[in-house]
Amino acid sequence: MNTEARHPEDDPEDGADASTPAEPDEIRMETVRRLERSMGALGTAAVSRMEERLSWFRRMSAQDRSWIGLVAQSGVAAFVDWFRDPGRGRPAITVEVFGTAPRELTRSVSLQQTVDMIRVVIEVVEGEVDDLAAPGGAQQLREAILRYTREVAFSSAKVYARAAEARGAWDARLEALIVDALLHGDREDGLRTWGSALGWSHTPVIAIVGDLGDQDGGKALEDLRAAARRLGHDVLAGLQGSRVVVVVGVGDRYPVEDLPAAGAEPLAGLFGPGPVVVGPAVSDLRSAGTSVRAAVQGLHAAVAWPDAPRPVLSDDLLPERALEGDMEARHQLVREVYLPLQGAGSPLLDTLSVYLEHASSLEATARMLFVHPNTVRYRLSRIAELTGHIPSDGRGSFVLRIAVALGRLSETRS
Repeated sequence: MNTEARHPEDDPEDGADASTPAEPDEIRMETVRRLERSMGALGTAAVSRMEERLSWFRRMSAQDRSWIGLVAQSGVAAFVDWFRDPGRGRPAITVEVFGTAPRELTRSVSLQQTVDMIRVVIEVVEGEVDDLAAPGGAQQLREAILRYTREVAFSSAKVYARAAEARGAWDARLEALIVDALLHGDREDGLRTWGSALGWSHTPVIAIVGDLGDQDGGKALEDLRAAARRLGHDVLAGLQGSRVVVVVGVGDRYPVEDLPAAGAEPLAGLFGPGPVVVGPAVSDLRSAGTSVRAAVQGLHAAVAWPDAPRPVLSDDLLPERALEGDMEARHQLVREVYLPLQGAGSPLLDTLSVYLEHASSLEATARMLFVHPNTVRYRLSRIAELTGHIPSDGRGSFVLRIAVALGRLSETRS
Protein backbone atom coordinates (compact mmCIF):
# COMPACT_ATOMS: atom_id res chain seq x y z
CA MET A 1 0.00 0.00 0.00
CA ASN A 2 1.31 3.44 -0.91
CA THR A 3 1.71 5.47 2.26
CA GLU A 4 3.22 8.71 0.70
CA ALA A 5 1.54 11.90 1.76
CA ARG A 6 -0.67 13.55 -0.85
CA HIS A 7 -1.04 17.35 -1.30
CA PRO A 8 -4.03 19.12 -2.83
CA GLU A 9 -1.96 20.63 -5.68
CA ASP A 10 -0.88 17.08 -6.67
CA ASP A 11 -4.43 16.07 -7.54
CA PRO A 12 -5.90 17.76 -10.59
CA GLU A 13 -9.28 16.55 -9.53
CA ASP A 14 -9.29 18.62 -6.37
CA GLY A 15 -10.66 22.17 -6.43
CA ALA A 16 -8.33 25.20 -6.15
CA ASP A 17 -7.53 26.34 -2.68
CA ALA A 18 -9.22 29.60 -1.62
CA SER A 19 -5.85 31.22 -1.10
CA THR A 20 -4.67 30.58 -4.69
CA PRO A 21 -3.87 33.94 -6.40
CA ALA A 22 -6.19 35.03 -9.23
CA GLU A 23 -4.88 35.02 -12.80
CA PRO A 24 -3.65 38.41 -14.24
CA ASP A 25 -6.47 38.42 -16.82
CA GLU A 26 -9.05 37.91 -14.08
CA ILE A 27 -7.54 40.77 -12.08
CA ARG A 28 -7.55 42.96 -15.19
CA MET A 29 -11.23 42.29 -15.93
CA GLU A 30 -12.23 43.01 -12.34
CA THR A 31 -10.26 46.28 -12.51
CA VAL A 32 -12.02 47.11 -15.79
CA ARG A 33 -15.43 46.63 -14.16
CA ARG A 34 -14.42 48.92 -11.33
CA LEU A 35 -13.11 51.53 -13.75
CA GLU A 36 -16.33 51.41 -15.80
CA ARG A 37 -18.38 52.08 -12.68
CA SER A 38 -16.14 55.06 -11.82
CA MET A 39 -15.68 56.70 -15.24
CA GLY A 40 -18.19 59.48 -14.72
CA ALA A 41 -16.91 60.25 -11.25
CA LEU A 42 -13.29 60.35 -12.47
CA GLY A 43 -14.09 62.77 -15.31
CA THR A 44 -16.04 65.04 -12.97
CA ALA A 45 -13.26 64.93 -10.38
CA ALA A 46 -10.68 65.84 -13.05
CA VAL A 47 -12.67 68.89 -14.17
CA SER A 48 -13.18 69.97 -10.54
CA ARG A 49 -9.45 69.64 -9.90
CA MET A 50 -8.70 71.72 -13.01
CA GLU A 51 -11.02 74.47 -11.82
CA GLU A 52 -9.24 74.39 -8.48
CA ARG A 53 -5.67 74.25 -9.74
CA LEU A 54 -5.58 75.95 -13.17
CA SER A 55 -6.28 79.67 -13.27
CA TRP A 56 -6.37 79.71 -17.10
CA PHE A 57 -9.13 77.09 -17.01
CA ARG A 58 -11.29 79.30 -14.75
CA ARG A 59 -10.91 82.21 -17.15
CA MET A 60 -12.12 80.25 -20.18
CA SER A 61 -15.60 80.48 -21.63
CA ALA A 62 -18.21 77.99 -20.49
CA GLN A 63 -18.24 76.41 -23.94
CA ASP A 64 -14.47 75.79 -23.97
CA ARG A 65 -14.56 74.43 -20.42
CA SER A 66 -17.29 72.01 -21.45
CA TRP A 67 -15.21 70.85 -24.42
CA ILE A 68 -12.21 70.26 -22.16
CA GLY A 69 -14.44 68.32 -19.77
CA LEU A 70 -15.54 66.17 -22.71
CA VAL A 71 -11.89 65.57 -23.66
CA ALA A 72 -11.15 64.47 -20.07
CA GLN A 73 -14.15 62.10 -20.05
CA SER A 74 -13.15 60.71 -23.43
CA GLY A 75 -9.61 60.18 -22.21
CA VAL A 76 -10.79 58.13 -19.24
CA ALA A 77 -13.20 56.12 -21.40
CA ALA A 78 -10.53 55.45 -24.03
CA PHE A 79 -8.12 54.31 -21.32
CA VAL A 80 -10.65 51.84 -19.90
CA ASP A 81 -11.38 50.49 -23.37
CA TRP A 82 -7.68 50.05 -24.12
CA PHE A 83 -6.93 48.56 -20.68
CA ARG A 84 -9.61 45.90 -21.28
CA ASP A 85 -7.72 44.55 -24.30
CA PRO A 86 -3.96 45.18 -24.01
CA GLY A 87 -3.35 43.07 -27.10
CA ARG A 88 -4.56 45.96 -29.28
CA GLY A 89 -1.12 47.55 -29.08
CA ARG A 90 -0.80 51.34 -29.01
CA PRO A 91 -4.05 53.21 -28.32
CA ALA A 92 -5.47 55.46 -31.06
CA ILE A 93 -5.54 58.48 -28.78
CA THR A 94 -5.62 61.20 -31.42
CA VAL A 95 -8.98 59.99 -32.73
CA GLU A 96 -10.50 58.58 -29.54
CA VAL A 97 -9.65 61.50 -27.26
CA PHE A 98 -8.88 64.65 -29.21
CA GLY A 99 -11.33 63.82 -31.99
CA THR A 100 -14.17 64.75 -29.61
CA ALA A 101 -13.18 68.43 -29.49
CA PRO A 102 -13.47 71.01 -32.29
CA ARG A 103 -10.30 72.01 -34.11
CA GLU A 104 -10.71 75.59 -32.88
CA LEU A 105 -9.95 74.40 -29.34
CA THR A 106 -6.24 74.24 -30.21
CA ARG A 107 -6.34 78.02 -30.53
CA SER A 108 -8.03 78.48 -27.14
CA VAL A 109 -5.77 76.02 -25.30
CA SER A 110 -1.99 76.18 -25.71
CA LEU A 111 0.25 73.13 -25.72
CA GLN A 112 1.54 74.05 -22.25
CA GLN A 113 -2.02 74.27 -20.96
CA THR A 114 -2.76 70.87 -22.49
CA VAL A 115 0.21 69.43 -20.60
CA ASP A 116 -1.13 70.97 -17.37
CA MET A 117 -4.55 69.46 -18.07
CA ILE A 118 -3.09 65.98 -18.71
CA ARG A 119 -1.07 66.21 -15.51
CA VAL A 120 -4.20 66.98 -13.46
CA VAL A 121 -6.15 64.08 -15.00
CA ILE A 122 -3.25 61.69 -14.29
CA GLU A 123 -3.03 62.86 -10.69
CA VAL A 124 -6.77 62.27 -10.20
CA VAL A 125 -6.63 58.75 -11.63
CA GLU A 126 -3.40 57.82 -9.84
CA GLY A 127 -4.86 59.01 -6.55
CA GLU A 128 -7.63 56.45 -6.91
CA VAL A 129 -5.53 53.49 -8.06
CA ASP A 130 -5.75 51.60 -4.77
CA ASP A 131 -9.55 51.85 -4.76
CA LEU A 132 -10.00 51.27 -8.50
CA ALA A 133 -7.70 48.29 -8.90
CA ALA A 134 -8.85 44.77 -8.07
CA PRO A 135 -6.93 43.05 -5.27
CA GLY A 136 -3.41 42.42 -6.52
CA GLY A 137 -3.89 44.66 -9.59
CA ALA A 138 -2.58 48.03 -8.35
CA GLN A 139 0.85 47.65 -9.97
CA GLN A 140 -0.73 46.42 -13.19
CA LEU A 141 -2.99 49.50 -13.31
CA ARG A 142 -0.16 51.92 -12.51
CA GLU A 143 2.01 50.55 -15.32
CA ALA A 144 -0.91 50.82 -17.73
CA ILE A 145 -1.53 54.44 -16.68
CA LEU A 146 2.14 55.31 -17.27
CA ARG A 147 2.09 53.77 -20.73
CA TYR A 148 -1.20 55.38 -21.65
CA THR A 149 -0.22 58.86 -20.46
CA ARG A 150 2.99 58.63 -22.47
CA GLU A 151 0.88 58.00 -25.56
CA VAL A 152 -1.36 60.92 -24.59
CA ALA A 153 1.69 63.20 -24.39
CA PHE A 154 2.93 62.12 -27.85
CA SER A 155 -0.56 62.50 -29.32
CA SER A 156 -0.92 65.98 -27.82
CA ALA A 157 2.30 67.06 -29.45
CA LYS A 158 1.11 65.58 -32.75
CA VAL A 159 -2.25 67.40 -32.57
CA TYR A 160 -0.56 70.76 -31.95
CA ALA A 161 2.11 70.15 -34.57
CA ARG A 162 -0.55 69.45 -37.19
CA ALA A 163 -2.53 72.50 -36.09
CA ALA A 164 0.62 74.62 -36.35
CA GLU A 165 1.34 73.29 -39.83
CA ALA A 166 -2.23 73.97 -40.94
CA ARG A 167 -2.13 77.39 -39.34
CA GLY A 168 1.21 78.14 -40.99
CA ALA A 169 -0.07 77.09 -44.41
CA TRP A 170 -3.24 79.15 -43.96
CA ASP A 171 -1.25 82.17 -42.73
CA ALA A 172 1.07 81.94 -45.73
CA ARG A 173 -1.89 81.87 -48.12
CA LEU A 174 -3.53 84.78 -46.32
CA GLU A 175 -0.29 86.77 -46.37
CA ALA A 176 0.05 86.21 -50.11
CA LEU A 177 -3.56 87.35 -50.57
CA ILE A 178 -2.95 90.52 -48.56
CA VAL A 179 0.26 91.36 -50.41
CA ASP A 180 -1.50 90.88 -53.74
CA ALA A 181 -4.39 93.11 -52.61
CA LEU A 182 -1.97 95.81 -51.46
CA LEU A 183 -0.05 95.72 -54.73
CA HIS A 184 -3.15 95.97 -56.92
CA GLY A 185 -5.04 98.38 -54.67
CA ASP A 186 -8.21 96.30 -54.41
CA ARG A 187 -10.23 94.82 -51.51
CA GLU A 188 -8.82 97.38 -49.09
CA ASP A 189 -11.95 97.14 -46.93
CA GLY A 190 -10.97 93.61 -45.94
CA LEU A 191 -7.35 94.39 -45.05
CA ARG A 192 -8.05 95.31 -41.42
CA THR A 193 -9.99 92.09 -40.87
CA TRP A 194 -7.32 90.00 -42.55
CA GLY A 195 -4.60 91.70 -40.52
CA SER A 196 -6.49 91.00 -37.30
CA ALA A 197 -6.73 87.33 -38.27
CA LEU A 198 -2.93 87.28 -38.40
CA GLY A 199 -2.59 89.11 -35.08
CA TRP A 200 -1.43 92.36 -36.75
CA SER A 201 -1.18 95.18 -34.22
CA HIS A 202 1.74 97.49 -35.01
CA THR A 203 1.66 100.75 -36.91
CA PRO A 204 3.14 102.58 -38.79
CA VAL A 205 3.89 100.32 -41.74
CA ILE A 206 6.61 100.13 -44.39
CA ALA A 207 7.03 97.90 -47.44
CA ILE A 208 10.36 96.37 -48.46
CA VAL A 209 10.85 94.86 -51.92
CA GLY A 210 13.77 93.02 -53.44
CA ASP A 211 14.69 90.10 -55.66
CA LEU A 212 14.95 86.50 -54.51
CA GLY A 213 18.11 85.68 -56.43
CA ASP A 214 19.03 81.99 -56.31
CA GLN A 215 17.58 81.48 -52.81
CA ASP A 216 14.82 78.99 -52.03
CA GLY A 217 11.58 80.98 -51.93
CA GLY A 218 10.03 79.31 -48.92
CA LYS A 219 13.19 79.50 -46.83
CA ALA A 220 13.79 83.15 -47.78
CA LEU A 221 10.29 84.13 -46.65
CA GLU A 222 10.64 82.20 -43.39
CA ASP A 223 14.00 83.83 -42.68
CA LEU A 224 12.55 87.29 -43.30
CA ARG A 225 9.52 86.59 -41.10
CA ALA A 226 11.69 85.22 -38.30
CA ALA A 227 14.11 88.16 -38.42
CA ALA A 228 11.29 90.72 -38.39
CA ARG A 229 9.55 88.99 -35.47
CA ARG A 230 12.79 88.86 -33.49
CA LEU A 231 12.86 92.65 -33.84
CA GLY A 232 9.33 92.82 -32.43
CA HIS A 233 7.65 93.71 -35.75
CA ASP A 234 4.45 92.47 -37.33
CA VAL A 235 5.26 91.06 -40.75
CA LEU A 236 3.58 89.88 -43.95
CA ALA A 237 5.65 88.36 -46.74
CA GLY A 238 4.75 87.25 -50.23
CA LEU A 239 6.60 85.89 -53.23
CA GLN A 240 5.69 87.10 -56.71
CA GLY A 241 7.85 85.28 -59.21
CA SER A 242 11.41 86.18 -58.25
CA ARG A 243 10.30 89.29 -56.34
CA VAL A 244 9.90 89.28 -52.56
CA VAL A 245 7.44 91.75 -51.00
CA VAL A 246 7.60 92.24 -47.22
CA VAL A 247 5.18 94.47 -45.29
CA VAL A 248 6.43 95.37 -41.81
CA GLY A 249 4.54 96.95 -38.92
CA VAL A 250 7.35 98.60 -36.99
CA GLY A 251 5.42 100.40 -34.25
CA ASP A 252 7.17 103.27 -32.46
CA ARG A 253 10.58 101.60 -32.39
CA TYR A 254 12.21 104.29 -34.57
CA PRO A 255 11.81 108.09 -34.88
CA VAL A 256 9.41 108.99 -37.68
CA GLU A 257 12.08 110.78 -39.71
CA ASP A 258 14.35 107.69 -39.60
CA LEU A 259 11.60 105.12 -39.94
CA PRO A 260 11.74 103.69 -43.49
CA ALA A 261 15.51 103.20 -43.75
CA ALA A 262 16.05 102.20 -40.10
CA GLY A 263 13.19 99.69 -40.20
CA ALA A 264 14.50 98.04 -43.37
CA GLU A 265 18.22 98.05 -42.62
CA PRO A 266 18.30 94.86 -40.48
CA LEU A 267 16.32 92.89 -43.11
CA ALA A 268 18.06 94.02 -46.30
CA GLY A 269 20.78 91.38 -46.09
CA LEU A 270 18.22 88.56 -46.28
CA PHE A 271 17.18 89.47 -49.83
CA GLY A 272 18.99 88.22 -52.90
CA PRO A 273 21.58 90.26 -54.83
CA GLY A 274 20.51 93.58 -56.33
CA PRO A 275 18.61 96.59 -55.06
CA VAL A 276 16.30 96.52 -52.05
CA VAL A 277 13.72 99.30 -52.08
CA VAL A 278 11.76 100.64 -49.12
CA GLY A 279 8.40 102.32 -49.56
CA PRO A 280 7.32 105.35 -47.51
CA ALA A 281 5.95 104.88 -44.01
CA VAL A 282 2.14 104.89 -43.83
CA SER A 283 -0.23 105.06 -40.89
CA ASP A 284 -1.71 101.54 -40.93
CA LEU A 285 -2.08 98.29 -42.86
CA ARG A 286 -5.06 99.56 -44.83
CA SER A 287 -2.86 102.31 -46.28
CA ALA A 288 0.09 100.02 -46.93
CA GLY A 289 -0.77 99.66 -50.63
CA THR A 290 0.78 103.09 -51.21
CA SER A 291 4.07 101.93 -49.73
CA VAL A 292 4.02 98.57 -51.54
CA ARG A 293 3.34 100.10 -54.96
CA ALA A 294 6.02 102.77 -54.49
CA ALA A 295 8.58 100.15 -53.49
CA VAL A 296 7.73 97.91 -56.45
CA GLN A 297 7.98 100.82 -58.89
CA GLY A 298 11.27 101.75 -57.29
CA LEU A 299 12.60 98.24 -57.81
CA HIS A 300 11.70 98.44 -61.50
CA ALA A 301 13.54 101.76 -61.87
CA ALA A 302 16.53 101.08 -59.59
CA VAL A 303 18.56 99.67 -62.48
CA ALA A 304 18.98 103.28 -63.69
CA TRP A 305 20.89 104.17 -60.48
CA PRO A 306 23.61 101.53 -60.13
CA ASP A 307 25.26 103.28 -57.16
CA ALA A 308 22.07 103.50 -55.10
CA PRO A 309 22.45 102.55 -51.43
CA ARG A 310 21.03 99.23 -50.20
CA PRO A 311 18.36 99.58 -49.02
CA VAL A 312 17.25 102.65 -50.94
CA LEU A 313 14.10 104.66 -50.30
CA SER A 314 11.52 104.69 -53.05
CA ASP A 315 11.36 108.49 -52.65
CA ASP A 316 15.07 108.70 -53.46
CA LEU A 317 14.29 106.98 -56.77
CA LEU A 318 11.67 109.50 -57.87
CA PRO A 319 13.60 110.69 -60.96
CA GLU A 320 14.23 107.16 -62.21
CA ARG A 321 10.62 106.19 -61.48
CA ALA A 322 9.38 109.26 -63.35
CA LEU A 323 11.55 108.45 -66.37
CA GLU A 324 10.26 104.89 -66.28
CA GLY A 325 6.68 106.14 -66.52
CA ASP A 326 5.49 106.13 -62.89
CA MET A 327 2.82 108.85 -62.83
CA GLU A 328 2.74 109.03 -59.03
CA ALA A 329 6.47 109.73 -59.00
CA ARG A 330 5.99 112.50 -61.58
CA HIS A 331 3.22 114.11 -59.57
CA GLN A 332 5.28 113.83 -56.37
CA LEU A 333 8.30 115.54 -57.95
CA VAL A 334 6.14 118.37 -59.25
CA ARG A 335 4.34 118.69 -55.93
CA GLU A 336 7.39 118.52 -53.67
CA VAL A 337 10.05 120.24 -55.78
CA TYR A 338 8.67 122.33 -58.64
CA LEU A 339 5.65 123.92 -56.98
CA PRO A 340 7.57 125.14 -53.88
CA LEU A 341 10.14 126.77 -56.20
CA GLN A 342 7.40 128.29 -58.31
CA GLY A 343 5.66 129.62 -55.23
CA ALA A 344 8.88 131.26 -54.00
CA GLY A 345 9.07 133.46 -57.10
CA SER A 346 10.68 133.41 -60.51
CA PRO A 347 14.23 134.38 -59.38
CA LEU A 348 14.74 130.97 -57.78
CA LEU A 349 13.49 129.02 -60.80
CA ASP A 350 15.44 131.20 -63.22
CA THR A 351 18.62 130.93 -61.15
CA LEU A 352 18.29 127.15 -60.91
CA SER A 353 17.70 126.76 -64.65
CA VAL A 354 20.69 128.90 -65.59
CA TYR A 355 22.90 127.23 -62.97
CA LEU A 356 22.08 123.76 -64.27
CA GLU A 357 22.57 124.81 -67.89
CA HIS A 358 25.99 126.29 -67.17
CA ALA A 359 27.57 123.22 -65.56
CA SER A 360 26.91 124.41 -62.00
CA SER A 361 29.20 127.40 -62.39
CA LEU A 362 28.54 130.26 -59.95
CA GLU A 363 30.40 132.86 -62.00
CA ALA A 364 28.75 131.93 -65.29
CA THR A 365 25.32 131.97 -63.66
CA ALA A 366 25.99 135.36 -62.06
CA ARG A 367 27.09 136.82 -65.41
CA MET A 368 24.03 135.49 -67.21
CA LEU A 369 21.68 136.89 -64.55
CA PHE A 370 23.63 140.17 -64.02
CA VAL A 371 23.88 139.58 -60.29
CA HIS A 372 26.70 139.10 -57.80
CA PRO A 373 27.92 135.50 -57.21
CA ASN A 374 26.91 135.83 -53.55
CA THR A 375 23.34 136.41 -54.72
CA VAL A 376 23.52 133.17 -56.67
CA ARG A 377 24.87 131.41 -53.56
CA TYR A 378 22.00 132.71 -51.46
CA ARG A 379 19.39 131.64 -54.01
CA LEU A 380 20.92 128.17 -54.29
CA SER A 381 20.82 127.76 -50.51
CA ARG A 382 17.15 128.79 -50.54
CA ILE A 383 16.48 126.17 -53.24
CA ALA A 384 18.11 123.50 -51.05
CA GLU A 385 16.01 124.56 -48.05
CA LEU A 386 12.75 124.47 -50.03
CA THR A 387 13.31 121.18 -51.84
CA GLY A 388 15.77 119.18 -49.74
CA HIS A 389 18.05 118.80 -52.77
CA ILE A 390 21.38 120.61 -53.12
CA PRO A 391 21.91 122.04 -56.63
CA SER A 392 25.72 121.70 -56.43
CA ASP A 393 25.46 117.98 -55.56
CA GLY A 394 25.48 115.56 -58.50
CA ARG A 395 22.43 113.62 -57.34
CA GLY A 396 20.63 116.74 -56.17
CA SER A 397 21.10 118.53 -59.48
CA PHE A 398 19.74 115.46 -61.32
CA VAL A 399 16.59 115.38 -59.18
CA LEU A 400 16.06 119.14 -59.56
CA ARG A 401 16.55 119.02 -63.34
CA ILE A 402 13.96 116.24 -63.75
CA ALA A 403 11.50 117.98 -61.40
CA VAL A 404 11.75 121.32 -63.19
CA ALA A 405 11.29 119.68 -66.60
CA LEU A 406 8.22 117.77 -65.38
CA GLY A 407 6.80 120.91 -63.78
CA ARG A 408 7.07 122.89 -66.97
CA LEU A 409 5.54 120.05 -68.97
CA SER A 410 2.63 119.85 -66.55
CA GLU A 411 2.00 123.58 -66.96
CA THR A 412 2.03 123.16 -70.73
CA ARG A 413 -0.49 120.31 -70.55
CA SER A 414 -2.71 122.32 -68.24
